[in-house]
Amino acid sequence: MPWVWVVIWLLERYEHYTTEQQRKNWEIDQLPDREKEEVAEVFRNYDMDDVHIQPILDAMNNNREQWLDFMMRFELGLEAPNPKRARISALTIGVSYIVGGFVPLSPYILIHDLFTALLVSIVVTLIALFLFGYIKGRFTGTKPLKAGFQTVLVG
Repeated sequence: MPWVWVVIWLLERYEHYTTEQQRKNWEIDQLPDREKEEVAEVFRNYDMDDVHIQPILDAMNNNREQWLDFMMRFELGLEAPNPKRARISALTIGVSYIVGGFVPLSPYILIHDLFTALLVSIVVTLIALFLFGYIKGRFTGTKPLKAGFQTVLVG
């Protein structure tokens, strides 16, 4: 059940985000000068002068939610996770797992001779991998044939 692991991963990600958000909230309350310096450092990394940074710090000081959002995104590199995404991801991975597993198993269901079923399973799986890679290549802008063969090799 790989979809369960996806749900667990997404829940852990959400928990990590909220924990960091609580920590940043505390730091903004208790250590505002240090937090302002951290914001200024982010802008200094973009070669901005302090004369241009100060109005930004003043504006953030007047809008706590904006300040917190900025710190989460640009200091910690965290985006707010979408809680609805866990269900959709779990469903997508679960269905993909079932469909993907059916491809190599279907010859064993349809063919009674095990050796023939093995050969057909290998061929059908290689074709499915190639098609998946080919389609992926078309959508991602890479060479479809190359992407198809890479997927076969990885698979």
